[in-house]
Amino acid sequence: MTSASERSRESQPSQASVASSWRHPVRHLRGRVQRWFHSRAPRTDTLTLTQRNVYILPTRAGWMLGLTLLLLLVGSINYQLNLGYLLTFLLAGSAVVGMHVCHSNLRGLTLHLAAPAPVHAGQAVALDIRLASERSRPRYGIGLGVIADSRPGDAHLAWTDVPARGSAVLQVTWAAPRRGQHELPPLTALTLFPLGTFRVWTVWRPAAQVLVYPATETHPPPLPPGEPQAGSSGSARVQSTGEFDGVRAYRRGDPQKTVVWKKAAQAFAAGRDDLVSRDALSTQRQQLWLDFAHTGASDLEARLSRLATWVLMADRLGLDYGLRLPGRELPPDQGPTHRARCLEALALA
Repeated sequence: MTSASERSRESQPSQASVASSWRHPVRHLRGRVQRWFHSRAPRTDTLTLTQRNVYILPTRAGWMLGLTLLLLLVGSINYQLNLGYLLTFLLAGSAVVGMHVCHSNLRGLTLHLAAPAPVHAGQAVALDIRLASERSRPRYGIGLGVIADSRPGDAHLAWTDVPARGSAVLQVTWAAPRRGQHELPPLTALTLFPLGTFRVWTVWRPAAQVLVYPATETHPPPLPPGEPQAGSSGSARVQSTGEFDGVRAYRRGDPQKTVVWKKAAQAFAAGRDDLVSRDALSTQRQQLWLDFAHTGASDLEARLSRLATWVLMADRLGLDYGLRLPGRELPPDQGPTHRARCLEALALA
């Protein structure tokens, strides 16, 4: 349903991004190198960290410690300070031991990603990740986060400790750019334990995808009027409250799902105790169709957003509803499965 010109505009880089790349050539080059590096990692929902996919580099504090040790060594050699030698090699030995402990703190960890649930555009995608360890010692200070594309190397991290021969669950969020089926962005797991002088990290590309439904309207119009079925002359309409007019007085034995609770609340507020139920014969004479051509909106995204809102409204009221899209039609039905099918069709339209 998206035109070729719109797809070409989406595929081309914006003028702002091109101008930004010229103003910040180093950042642009760094981002390209990082994306190339990430593309080398295979996509998987379960990742075991080994020496092949765990990397280590000094942090800023580590570089400063190295510079300090160099100055201490030069001063000890120049002035022949035995205590200077002792302090220098003691600190250097501690840094080397911290490097091995830091690398071992992440190596051997197994990451499991649960398939994310669909969300609406504008909502954050929740990624539930389980960290499992078979080691007899606990792991401290493990961070997980989504690698941001806007600022390469940056990530908003969530931190946890993993118990010995146990597991821990972390949840990180990601803001999906638009509706549709999306691949998940690269994730990173890192640790700075124990001294913070070395940074050990890995890059993880999940294989799972997330479905993003159209955004919902804050103040949607009422549901469209029902259409009479073939061979029936009856008609029905939907009031501004979203309820069909086909109701009757409550009868003993009517199921609770047929009670129109909004009308009952209005009756209770007026001091009456009468209940009303949906008239089954009336509802059989009409059908509720959510039609792409009759949304009253102008552009594509506004129409899809209104249809998604109507789907949720009809499902909340327990109505049978159908969905009409260009080239596709879903017959009237109700229930969670039908709601998910309609929202999926709107997301991929």
